[in-house]
Amino acid sequence: MADYDDFARAQLPRLLRYATMLTGEREQAADLVQDVLVKVYRHWSRISGADHPDRYVLRMVTNGYLSWRHSWSARVITSGDLPEEARADDFASDHAAREDMWQRLSRLPKRQRAVVVLRYYEQLPDSEIAGLLGCAQATVRAHAHKALASLRNGLAVEQMAEARETR
Repeated sequence: MADYDDFARAQLPRLLRYATMLTGEREQAADLVQDVLVKVYRHWSRISGADHPDRYVLRMVTNGYLSWRHSWSARVITSGDLPEEARADDFASDHAAREDMWQRLSRLPKRQRAVVVLRYYEQLPDSEIAGLLGCAQATVRAHAHKALASLRNGLAVEQMAEARETR
């Protein structure tokens, strides 16, 4: 099992980063990765024989995220009050922008969020995303389109509200 130990040590940072992007919370990401690595350990002889065991385990993390009974998308994480006006070099505005994006991502349906994370964070092509999610490439593109439209729509609504406030 030294082979499994080496694999787990090498893949753990990537799996934790990926799971954190999916879940939006480090603790839940750690739980998800731990659950997956336990399953990997049990079936290591079969998984280690796969062409790309790292991709196989990444798919396990994705499937685990999509099938967990806990509804992460229903949670709203508050970031406090946003500053009235932000300076270009203002750390608080950078933090608020990141926190706002986490909020937007957390509201996406799980499959759309998985597509966004796989496409823009993991930088995988649509063909590999389709393989990981077990769907057609057209479905991946549709999920990406809907997710980006949702993310943009939220920004447009806020910009219109800000424009009304400045009148």
